[in-house]
Amino acid sequence: MSAPVSVTDLYDAGVRDGRIKDDAAQRRVLPALDAIVRGLAQAPAPQPQGGGWLGRIFGGQTVAPAPQGPRGLYLWGGVGRGKSMLMDLTVAAAPIAAKRRVHFHEFMQEVQAGLAEARKTGAQDVVRPVAERIAARTRLFCFDEMQITDIADAMIVGRLFQLLFDAGVTVVTTSNRVPEDLYKDGLNRQLFLPFIALIRQRLDVVKLDSDRDFRQGRVGGEQVWFAPLDALAARGMDAAWDDLTDCAAPAPLRLAVNGRAVELPQSCGRVARAGFDDLCGKPLGPADYLALAEAVDVLMIDGVPRLGPQNFDKAKRFVTLVDALYEAKVRLFASAAEEPERLYPTGTGSFEFERTASRLREMRAATWGRAEAEADAATGA
Repeated sequence: MSAPVSVTDLYDAGVRDGRIKDDAAQRRVLPALDAIVRGLAQAPAPQPQGGGWLGRIFGGQTVAPAPQGPRGLYLWGGVGRGKSMLMDLTVAAAPIAAKRRVHFHEFMQEVQAGLAEARKTGAQDVVRPVAERIAARTRLFCFDEMQITDIADAMIVGRLFQLLFDAGVTVVTTSNRVPEDLYKDGLNRQLFLPFIALIRQRLDVVKLDSDRDFRQGRVGGEQVWFAPLDALAARGMDAAWDDLTDCAAPAPLRLAVNGRAVELPQSCGRVARAGFDDLCGKPLGPADYLALAEAVDVLMIDGVPRLGPQNFDKAKRFVTLVDALYEAKVRLFASAAEEPERLYPTGTGSFEFERTASRLREMRAATWGRAEAEADAATGA
């Protein structure tokens, strides 16, 4: 019987066919990921469990997790280092069916829905049934881009991870922050500190310290605005996406906002990409754009048209979107019909758009962005 494919095997294949740029720092992480894949292959296979109270609640056959899975991994580092790509390869290499990869923001929305269902049953510990449902079906759970911004989420995550670890679920997660910086300066942060200790106890914490700098790897030096809308702009956006993500399997980004679903076609980690009409051609409002600005560090928008009275509603939404991205210091890449100052030249709303054009110009600076600000703070720049 042939040996199972390793993460290193998949990485080497990606380098050979040009999908992956060989990187020494990424290669230093591969042995840890290979060890997880080997551990999953060697662990006792879970057995289907028909019926039981869990089956009655959630329906269908469940899978009892292995008594003890291999030790997991917390992989952290700056935007564009390849964390999400390495996670994708790990999921692809894992020789089990009971595995899942999910963006952390999307996962927390699912957890909140699960907690609401558990409360309807009158459960005293509403986190436990959510964790048990996950553990019954999952041996490898991969969370992309962990970021804690709310004390309620902080407390839920701590309890949930403890239960998953106790059930033998192997967790792999990525983050832009070292564990000690999660929920940094947050309200009642002392209540979150036990979770940081739990991460250190149950996961190997590894920094992806790549020489590839997010701020230096862009196409055309610091170019982030591509105009006019032609083949050159399209190639520039595609090259920037490739440079920022190295994502083996981009996935849609789904956000739940006030009971509605907002979806962007492509995301990889905290980098997302969508067409202008995906964002401004639909009845979205400030709450949607604020949720998006919280969920990503980099947004790429394809096909911003000339704006004016003929598409006034779309223009208003674009202004609101830019305001949300600006306040959250989200890095923006865009292909557009014109430079910002000429994007909305005449007609009702053109005067007000001058403020938006000024913001777009400011956002083109090499030092702009949440990731850049955090990197500068960390180095004392």
